[in-house]
Amino acid sequence: MEALLKPIKVKIDVENFTLDDSEANQPLSPVARMFHESDSNVYIIAMIGLKTKINAEVVKANLVHTLLKHSRFSSLQVVDEMNSGRLIWVPTEVNLDNHVIVPKLDPDDIDSPDKFVEDYISNLSKNKIKMSMPMWDLHLLNVKTSEAESVSVFRVHHSLGDGTSLMSLFLACTRKVSTPTEPPTIPMVKKVNSGKSSRGLKGKFIKLWLDMWLLWNTLVDVMMFLATALMLIKDTKTPLKGPLGFGSSPRRFVHRSVSLDDIKLIKNSTRTTINDVMLGVTQAGLSRYLNRKYGESDKIDKGSSERSNNLPKSIRLRATFFMNLRPIPGIQELADMMKKGTKAKWGNQIGYLIYPFTIALRDNPLDYLREAKAAMDRKKASLEASFSFFLAKYFLKFGGLKMASFPSQTTLWFSNVAGPQEEISLFGHPVAYIAPSCFGQPNGLMIHVVSYANKMTFILSVDDDIIPDPHQLCDDLEVSLNRIKTAVIN
Repeated sequence: MEALLKPIKVKIDVENFTLDDSEANQPLSPVARMFHESDSNVYIIAMIGLKTKINAEVVKANLVHTLLKHSRFSSLQVVDEMNSGRLIWVPTEVNLDNHVIVPKLDPDDIDSPDKFVEDYISNLSKNKIKMSMPMWDLHLLNVKTSEAESVSVFRVHHSLGDGTSLMSLFLACTRKVSTPTEPPTIPMVKKVNSGKSSRGLKGKFIKLWLDMWLLWNTLVDVMMFLATALMLIKDTKTPLKGPLGFGSSPRRFVHRSVSLDDIKLIKNSTRTTINDVMLGVTQAGLSRYLNRKYGESDKIDKGSSERSNNLPKSIRLRATFFMNLRPIPGIQELADMMKKGTKAKWGNQIGYLIYPFTIALRDNPLDYLREAKAAMDRKKASLEASFSFFLAKYFLKFGGLKMASFPSQTTLWFSNVAGPQEEISLFGHPVAYIAPSCFGQPNGLMIHVVSYANKMTFILSVDDDIIPDPHQLCDDLEVSLNRIKTAVIN
């Protein structure tokens, strides 16, 4: 074990991490600035379960050669009074003792380790990181839970980078468990090449029709997007929908892992994508949860409320769905993201769209999947996500941050990121699970989905005052997946 936990030399091109003169004193990007708004002061919080106790000195020794070499993690965000008070990146010396927190814990004083860790992480959402230091910290908890021997919690302000960027950084700090000298396999996403379909007269006609369909869908989606941003269209008030202006409220984070093989079985059997399956499961799980809640409000006993249809008609429930807008899809090598002129550069290269969930009870569980696929296929034939990025990038010059702020009228945020395909170790510590999420968003619920080895994990970020039973929602998501799987098999 001692050999496993000694400091490892992570092979990274240090030059790709170093902040050069051209990057110093550069302003934050428009999307990064949006993550500093009072109603969307958003942090990413990543919970990483480990299969061994954490050696804090080993972690610190490796951070010096990895994280601290990255410009964003060794820079302050400083107000530039000479340029309208905008925030700029300023290099600084980093004192690791201010960023790596190792609380002294006595296992005998902890009655429920799972609840202790859950409460500890929830408390991190009650306070913010001071802007007088680089906006990240790492908490190392040597507490044995039902899933791991210890837990590390990485908290970073969203202005430093999006999920794709941070996953690339995380993978650069890890190695395969099976081959400790090799980095993990980067998840690849195939990009559809439609070049062949445009050959010939028929192909050109099809391309023209698709372009016109894209233009029409984009026009409709942009109008709906603006109507939502201007609060002309609002989601239905449901037990999942919170009031306006509570982005700063504390959050509770829970997660549930399911079999990735089960999801692939459903995907292959229905000729859909993993993203389609996860949206279908989410739609079914939300419907199941809300049906129970409406039954309870009508004072129907729990068993009866689950069997009967208690849902109001025509519930409008939508998600702010985040999408990676880089020309090269999927997770990239970190060194490639740090190169000048790269198409997959580091940062917040994300847009978002308004995704509608159909809330209803279906006799055939596969109907949830069909509806989710149809809705996402429709959204793919639109430039709505690119428009949101355009809004943030250019409208800030004319209308300020409020014109480009995240919509607060949707019920939830939804995001998914592909994780490592095989089991990995972080600085010599084998990883049991990866569970990233966010807090500070202007919604009472965020659902994040991430894959790791042979597992897929749902991570929920909830406001306790709105969703006091997040573990029940996890149960509903897992039951919904199993019902869809059973329908596929039968």
